[in-house]
Amino acid sequence: MAEQRRMAGKTCIVTGASRGIGFYTARSLALQGAHVVVIGHNHERGEDAVARIHEADPDASAEFIFTDLMDQAQIRELNRTFRERHDRLDVLINNAGAYFLQRGESPDGFERTFALNHLSYFLVTNLLLDLIKASAPARIVNVSSDAHRGRTMHFDDLEFERRLYWGLTAYGESKLANLLFTYELDRRLVEEDVTVNALHPGFVNTYIGKQYPLLRPMINLVHAIFAKDPEEGAETSIYLASSPEIAGVSGKYFIDKAPVRSSPESYKEGDARRLWEISESMTGLEG
Repeated sequence: MAEQRRMAGKTCIVTGASRGIGFYTARSLALQGAHVVVIGHNHERGEDAVARIHEADPDASAEFIFTDLMDQAQIRELNRTFRERHDRLDVLINNAGAYFLQRGESPDGFERTFALNHLSYFLVTNLLLDLIKASAPARIVNVSSDAHRGRTMHFDDLEFERRLYWGLTAYGESKLANLLFTYELDRRLVEEDVTVNALHPGFVNTYIGKQYPLLRPMINLVHAIFAKDPEEGAETSIYLASSPEIAGVSGKYFIDKAPVRSSPESYKEGDARRLWEISESMTGLEG
């Protein structure tokens, strides 16, 4: 029973938690006794996710905060709303992400893959970082992907303004950015009792890509043959957020609950510092 309730008294945020991997991560943490804040950009799905958590356990504690994580003004509103309701944050799981076939821009004018998959991680984390530090021991978990392998940060064209946009390339580069951010944040938190790790959830049957009707039959077929279900895909996120086995473990990349080496590009400290500075400028956090 102690293991089942080992998150009792802890407050957790899971972004992109209205469905898929994020939902099952949020549900597990709530069933372990945590108060879970579900973040999503669809009111109906978000409230339904909370209802489904309560169906699994009427005593579970969960709430929904609407946030379009592509919109930096809404991320700042999330920060204000969360602080009005809570005075601690023990676990932050940056899970929200998307794949886009065509180039588009966020409300702030940034290429939307980079805006959602990287800048939202950066801004949410930095806005809440003082609260995370004050709640130590605390954990930050960033959902990345093995799609980062073979990718390079094109600092001269991060937003595909000059390069031909290709969804898989943009997605892979955003996942590389997740790792550069994770490792740089770990170096900056070396004096704090806060861990930060990243993970690849595996090839999972999620909604990513299915918003395109022409692709949906092919994606459904491939998923049916090869993909994990979302509950299985959430296992490493849950492990990094709650397992006592990895208390104090930080700055690592995990697959199937085991630390592995990420790509050589992801360990370039100069690139990580440069990306941090660019991200500060893009999010208005510089200075």
